Amino acid sequence: MEPVYSSVIGFARGVFAMQGLKFTVLGDDNVPRVGGAVMTINHTGYMDFAYAGLAAQKSDRLVRFMAKDGVFSHAVSGPLMRGMKHIPVDRTAGAASYAAAVDALRSGEIVGVFPEATISRSFELKEFKTGAARMAVEAGVPILPVVIWGSQRVWTKGHPKRLGRTNVPILINVGEPIAVAPDADPVTVTEQYKAVMADLLAVARAAYEPLTGPDLKFLPASMGGTAPSLAEATRLDEADMRERQRRADEQRGFTPE
Repeated sequence: MEPVYSSVIGFARGVFAMQGLKFTVLGDDNVPRVGGAVMTINHTGYMDFAYAGLAAQKSDRLVRFMAKDGVFSHAVSGPLMRGMKHIPVDRTAGAASYAAAVDALRSGEIVGVFPEATISRSFELKEFKTGAARMAVEAGVPILPVVIWGSQRVWTKGHPKRLGRTNVPILINVGEPIAVAPDADPVTVTEQYKAVMADLLAVARAAYEPLTGPDLKFLPASMGGTAPSLAEATRLDEADMRERQRRADEQRGFTPE
């Protein structure tokens, strides 16, 4: 076990215990004990990366997550992220982070990827990017599908943090590795593993405690909850993107005609 990673895991477990989080992990025997794999994870909360790593604990594996490069420049989180050998992602120069991920996969690492790129406000699976599939094809490794359900109740976009003792159950469901052929079409691979993740998510939701009252805001509209529909959430994401672009243009002194 690596000293930095093991220390962070120990600290995280202590925090989870103080919060009273109750983890259930299904299918963790599916995590390969050796060799590279692209772990694809759905994204409903800010702490998903911390929870997803628990899926690999039984197999004694460490997951190298792809994360925004800003986290690596922070005085506290930066040294930790580098010490855990996570992979920085610079959205303005994605080729370098992609190449680093492929190198890690080829060297036998499990690389964690959120194919939705951003948190799903609807708590449904959003459109998947094809990057995870392209990495699997190029590195010659399988896709390892993982879903998390319940993390949205701890801390998610558009809702206050609930980092105290909430006793929230969090269910993690790991699917069987999906072999990827060297000549596979990344779009087809993406569609394939997204369908598998949809099935895993359905199982996780069915096994989870019913959400009622105020917690209905953490339940998809399609399940009778009050979260935005997938279409509504997409419109909110697009509005956020336009606002970020507007602020970026202002900082550069650019004024649209």
